[in-house]
Amino acid sequence: MEIILAKNAGFCYGVARAVKAVEENIWKEKLYTYGSLIHNKMVTDRLLEKGVKVINCIDEIESGTIVIRAHGVEECVYNRMKEKGIECIDCTCPHVKRIHEIVQEEKSKGRKIIIVGNSEHPEIIGIKSFANEGALVIESMEAVEIENFENHKYSIVVQTTFIKQKFQSIVDLISYKVKDVKVFDTICSATHNRQKEAEHISKHVDVMIVLGDKRSSNTAKLYEICKKNCENTYLTETIRDLQLNISSINVKIGITAGASTPPDIIKEAFITMSEQDNTNIEQSFEEWMSKEPIVILRTGEVVKGTVIAVQNGDISVNLNYKSDGFIPRSEFSDDPNADPSKEVKPGDEIDVFIVRVNDGDGNVLLSKKKVDSRRGILEIEEAFNNKVTVVGKITDIVKGGLIASIKGTRAFVPSSQISNRFIEDLKPFKGKEFTFNILEFDRNKRRLVVGRRDLVAKEQNEVREKVFNSLEVGQKINATVSRIVEFGAFVDLGGVDGLIHISELSWGRVKNVRQILNENDSVTVTVLEVDKEKGKISLSLRDVTNDPWKTIQEKYNIGDVVQGKIVRMVPFGAFVELADGVDGLIHISQISRKHIVKPEDELQVGQVVFVKITEVDMENKRISLSKKEAEEDTDKAEETSEVQENSEVQESSEMQE
Repeated sequence: MEIILAKNAGFCYGVARAVKAVEENIWKEKLYTYGSLIHNKMVTDRLLEKGVKVINCIDEIESGTIVIRAHGVEECVYNRMKEKGIECIDCTCPHVKRIHEIVQEEKSKGRKIIIVGNSEHPEIIGIKSFANEGALVIESMEAVEIENFENHKYSIVVQTTFIKQKFQSIVDLISYKVKDVKVFDTICSATHNRQKEAEHISKHVDVMIVLGDKRSSNTAKLYEICKKNCENTYLTETIRDLQLNISSINVKIGITAGASTPPDIIKEAFITMSEQDNTNIEQSFEEWMSKEPIVILRTGEVVKGTVIAVQNGDISVNLNYKSDGFIPRSEFSDDPNADPSKEVKPGDEIDVFIVRVNDGDGNVLLSKKKVDSRRGILEIEEAFNNKVTVVGKITDIVKGGLIASIKGTRAFVPSSQISNRFIEDLKPFKGKEFTFNILEFDRNKRRLVVGRRDLVAKEQNEVREKVFNSLEVGQKINATVSRIVEFGAFVDLGGVDGLIHISELSWGRVKNVRQILNENDSVTVTVLEVDKEKGKISLSLRDVTNDPWKTIQEKYNIGDVVQGKIVRMVPFGAFVELADGVDGLIHISQISRKHIVKPEDELQVGQVVFVKITEVDMENKRISLSKKEAEEDTDKAEETSEVQENSEVQESSEMQE
C-alpha cells in the first residue's frame, strides 16, 4: 500500500493564529469566541471543555474578552463591542481583512460590489456588511445567467476559499454582460495551493480521503475537486468515522485535509492507513510535518518570493512563510508612474526587501524598490569609477532641474545639464528615458548628480557629420520645417538644420514666408550648397522644372521694350518684375535723362513702367534694363511719326494746288 499525504494539508495560517490566540488567553476568566472559532467540532469541543464559550451576539455578554475568528465578522459587531467596552482579540485572516478594505475603497468610488462565494458563509456575511447595500453575492454560473445587471460600474471580490477555475468562469461571464468591471482575485494563495495539490494527487490514486468538518467551505471544495478525478473520494471528520474495505496491497491512497483540520487528526489518519507498512510510521509523519524548512524572516533582509497576484498596483508575494508578503504600489518602484501589472505577473520570482515582518494585519510588508536601489547603488558606483554612462527615466520636475530614476535610485539632473543649449520648458522631458554621464556620486550621502550636456553635443556632432557626408548638391531630400524666420525657413534634415532662403521658396516674389510654409510642414527640398566648415546647408523649395529662366531667350531679346512693375528699390537702382520669378535691374543711371540722387526721386514701388532690355546674362540670371533708353526710343518714334505725318499733309496740300 502506498500512502500519499498532501504537503498543503491542515491548519492554514489564519486558523492556526486564531487557535493560538485562544490558547494564549485561556487563563482569562471570561473568554469567548464570536461564532465557532473554526469549522471543526473536535477543536471547538476541546476549547469548550477549557471554559471558552461560543456567542453569536454581543448582547449575550456584558464583559469579557472576545476572539474574532479567521472568517471575520460584520462591521456592526465591531461597533457594538466598542460601545460596550468589551476587549477584542481580532484574529480575522489578513486575506479577509484585505477584502474588507477593498470593498470599502471601491464603495467610496461609487462602484457596486459583487462578492463571489456562498452567501451563508460567515466570511461572505462579514464582507457584505462592509460593502454597499446593493452588493450582489453570486456563487454559480447559473446565478450570473439569471442576474439582471444594471448599468453600473462593478468591482468583484471572491471568497478566500473559492475554487480558482470556477471563479474565473464566473468573472468571464460577468465581464461579457457588464461593460465596466474591476476584478480582485482575493482567493488565498494557501487555499489555491491546497486545491491544486489535491487535484494532482486525486488524479493518481485509487482512493482519496479528505479530512475535515463537513460544515467547512474549503473542505467541501476539496471534496468537490477530488471527486471529479477519483470516484473513490471520501469526506470524513476523522479516520475513525470511515470504514474502508481495502484488500489489495498495491492500492494507492491519497490524503488531504481542510484548513480547519488539526495536525493530530491528520496524524491519526496517516498512522491508521499505514499500519500494513513496516516502516517507522511515527518517523514518517514527523518527516511530513517538517516537509518544508521553517522559514524565519527578519526585518532588513532580502529574500526571494513568488508573485501571487497584482491588484490595483499592489502585489501579493508567496514567501513560503506562514503569511504572504505585500508590496504596496509605493514600494514597487522609484518611478511613481511605473505600472506593476506590466512589469511582473503571477508566477514570477522576485527579490524583495523585508520592511516589517508583521504590518499589523498579519502580512509581511515588503519593498521591491529598496532591493533595486541597493543593487543599483553598486552598479552606479561601478559605472562612476569606470566613467561609463547609465540609463535613467525622468520622473519629476523640481526647482533647478529634473529627477531621474536610475537603477532604482533618485538622481538629480540640473536644468543646465539636460541639453547643450538652454531649455526653457522642461515638461516635455518627463516620462522619457535618456542616457546620462555621472557627474557626482557620494554613496554615503546617497547623492547622485547626472547630466547629458556633453553626450548631446557628442550625439549632435556625430549626426552632423553623418548628414553632411550624405549630402550632394542637386540632391532632393524630404524634410520637416523646424523654424520660420523673416528671411526664410529652417528645415530639419535628420538632426541638422538647413536654410531655405525666402528667395528660394518660389519662382514668384514672396513677401512673407508664412504665405508658403509653417512649422512642422513636410517639404521636399533641393540641396543648393553644402559648407561643412561653416556648418551651413542652403536649400531650395523651387521646382527646377518650372524655372522661368529656361524660356527667357525665347521671350526677351536685347533692344526689346517691355512693360514691368517696380518691386524693390536699392540705392543703386530699381528692380522690375518682368514675369513670375524674373526680375531685371534699372541702374540709377538708366532711370531718367535728368540727374537724380536716388531712385525714389523718379520711381515708386508698384509703378508700372516701360523699359528697354539692354543685356541678358543667362549664366548669372541677370537682365539689365533702361527706362531712359525706352523713353528715348519712344520720343524718337513719336518724332518720326510726327515728321511722317507732316510730310503726308504737305504732299496732300501740294496736290490740291
